[in-house]
Amino acid sequence: MKTMKSQACFTEGSLAVTIRSFSFSDSVEFSAVNDSVAVDAKRILLRYGAPISILDAVSEPHRIEFAREVAKTALPERQKHLRELLIENGYIVLDED
Repeated sequence: MKTMKSQACFTEGSLAVTIRSFSFSDSVEFSAVNDSVAVDAKRILLRYGAPISILDAVSEPHRIEFAREVAKTALPERQKHLRELLIENGYIVLDED
């Protein structure tokens, strides 16, 4: 049986993380992603031009990842960068005629 040595909790944005250290091994437990993070990510992607029909096919972890990338991009470049991310990850397929 594992005995708990220490426990640390912290919150970053709306993600709560609990780290527990055990005598035999270390374990990190993440609480469930707050639904508001996914909802905010979807809003950001819609704001910068992601088509709804495409966005419905984007996985939730990709939505969050893309939204974070877009948020780090300069404002005038956000729409272009989002489109590039969607193309790179196969959500938008360009026809080469």
